[in-house]
Amino acid sequence: MAFDIEMIKAVYDKYPTRIAAARKATGRPLTLTEKILYAHLSEGEAKAAYERGVSYVDFKPDRVAMQDATAQMALLQFMQAGRDQVAVPSTVHCDHLIQAEVGAVADLTKAKDKNREVYDFLASVSNKYGIGFWKPGAGIIHQVVLENYAFPGGMMIGTDSHTPNAGGLGMIAIGVGGADACDVMAGLPWELKFPKLIGVKLTGKLSGWTSAKDVILKVAGILTVKGGTGAVVEYFGEGANSLSATGKGTICNMGAEIGATTSIFGYDEKSAAYLRGTDRSDIADMADQIKEHLNADAEVYANPEQYFDQVIEINLSELEPHINGPFTPDLAWPLSKFAAAVKENGWPAKLEVGLIGSCTNSSYEDISRAASLAQQAVDKKLLAKSEYTITPGSEQVRFTVERDGFLNVFDKMGGVVLANACGPCIGQWARHGAEKQEKNSIITSFNRNFAKRADGNPNTHSFVASPEIVTAMAIAGDLTFNPMTDTLTNEEGQQVKLEEPRGLELPTKGFAVEDAGYQAPAEDGSSVEVIVDPKSDRLQLLDPFQPWEGTDLKGLKLLIKAKGKCTTDHISMAGPWLRFRGHLDNISNNMLIGAVNFYNEETNKVKNQLSGEYGEVPAVQRQYKLHGVGSIVVGDENYGEGSSREHAAMEPRFLGVRAILVKSFARIHETNLKKQGMLALTFANPADYELVQEDDSIDIVGLESFAPGVQLTVVLNHADGSKDEIKVNHTYNAGQIEWFKAGSALNLIKAGV
Repeated sequence: MAFDIEMIKAVYDKYPTRIAAARKATGRPLTLTEKILYAHLSEGEAKAAYERGVSYVDFKPDRVAMQDATAQMALLQFMQAGRDQVAVPSTVHCDHLIQAEVGAVADLTKAKDKNREVYDFLASVSNKYGIGFWKPGAGIIHQVVLENYAFPGGMMIGTDSHTPNAGGLGMIAIGVGGADACDVMAGLPWELKFPKLIGVKLTGKLSGWTSAKDVILKVAGILTVKGGTGAVVEYFGEGANSLSATGKGTICNMGAEIGATTSIFGYDEKSAAYLRGTDRSDIADMADQIKEHLNADAEVYANPEQYFDQVIEINLSELEPHINGPFTPDLAWPLSKFAAAVKENGWPAKLEVGLIGSCTNSSYEDISRAASLAQQAVDKKLLAKSEYTITPGSEQVRFTVERDGFLNVFDKMGGVVLANACGPCIGQWARHGAEKQEKNSIITSFNRNFAKRADGNPNTHSFVASPEIVTAMAIAGDLTFNPMTDTLTNEEGQQVKLEEPRGLELPTKGFAVEDAGYQAPAEDGSSVEVIVDPKSDRLQLLDPFQPWEGTDLKGLKLLIKAKGKCTTDHISMAGPWLRFRGHLDNISNNMLIGAVNFYNEETNKVKNQLSGEYGEVPAVQRQYKLHGVGSIVVGDENYGEGSSREHAAMEPRFLGVRAILVKSFARIHETNLKKQGMLALTFANPADYELVQEDDSIDIVGLESFAPGVQLTVVLNHADGSKDEIKVNHTYNAGQIEWFKAGSALNLIKAGV
């Protein structure tokens, strides 16, 4: 479980000279984001990087982290790369495949049995290639990374969209697809378009019912789910320095919900305290030596408008608790206005379940503050009116909060402790009665609340808040309850009021754990055998995708014209489909089954142009593939928002979809499509989306001279014999065009190019 102290020392040793060179080259003060990015450039990339917002540049991340659902495909790809060991420190974390149903012990036991084949594969492949392995029950990837691997000024990539959680400790941490992780583990540089910069200045100090979660809930309301696309959000100011390291992690974690590339805070006393509290004093000592390099230059903080593309200012002393939702994480409601919104919109006021935890809010501080309210409920003789669940973020957190009595308090309130895993947050929740699809409300301290995400029920109105607000609402069982102003009737008929929550940033007795759940890899993995049963329905070795045939694409059929929001959950659902994350053929049966068909307003029902009949999306696409017919998917704004799952790109590629044409892409998904040799195109004129007809035969022209910055032409051949020619844009650079020509980025790696 070593945190690679020599690697961190090497990173810090180069900081002064690299940052000085960058400051000299740009001729201006630097933000923290710029300092870390410049310090991690590949050799020869500095000049391009200084052309901020224009150039794609190559970076050298310090480490890779993978969760078990995405690690399967990432490592299946890595096995084809021809390396004996990973080139950078890497870890796998088993957190996604554990389904919440009864409680921690029973659920974990069931998961180990049900997923044994996958866990054995991940353990053995990790052992062979020098990858650290965190066993099921060890905790959620982002909390484990924050506790063990994140360090100020570092750079990591992770195969999960909430990887930016590590920004709470001043690390540039970016969610990517498995193909990106594969590249970095294979020793290749990692490519990213140099981001825009959004500065968030925090003044004042949190108090009372308000928490760090409310900062990002407020920011999400300001920027919306795509307002941070292509940008890094950098927090600074006296208010930032007052937040705990884990509170900062919460803010950075949920930055994924505004589309941000990542989010980050500077290094300060809170950062140092957390490092020392998690047995990493030597890192804190080294960071203290270069503290000025782990924050932006003073001139940036003094005049932020000159150095950021956008600046937002929030006074923490005036910030009100927020509740966001339903169905989208950017619909932000101050607590004082939420009850009225519930009534005006006809949302179910009765609260069925309150859930705290997840990678966003499962720290010691979060649980201790929620426990203070649970203790009040016990003391004031209040029975929780709603079901209430607690998901600790790691075994270290769980063990410590149990030692300190918090789990016992939750038990007295009627709470159920779930396994140290993602659980309901990602749809791994066997919620009883969800199949009835009844209209109901839940409230969580999670990060996402898209329709059907938590329990598969499209009528579940899911709201997002801090653990404190979730706990108070669960006690009341009523979404119109305002814990800051309202009273509750206890078992004795008395009116009682909840007092402000209280908690500790770090445990006074320090953290403790008996078995953190870590397995170190073999020093020499050459004799380790990785076995994949060819008859398995969960794991499947990969075959390379075919290279581009060298011609324009003619006669493509329209598979689906997706209407409105089309997230990676719509393209490749999680929940029960997680079990097939290592089997590309099987998981492709969920491709686009959640997308709404523009022409009939239904999901998973599209026209098969070969038969004229309507069928399920994957079945229709398999018919096209069987007959050697290519197809195209058309989509709306911010297509592919949400999770980093590359399956949403690999499935259409595997089944024969040739291009995705949309109004705009979410960042990670666009990159994933490129990596898999897909054409990711956008309408030059978004209004041309309306020209696409259900029976179109579509040509993509200009591929023989495919070049950066040069538009392609799409010809819509309509069934009545007429046609429309439209221009489409792309963001491919020269290297990415080579991915397309080769059939995938992995094909180039294998060829040694």
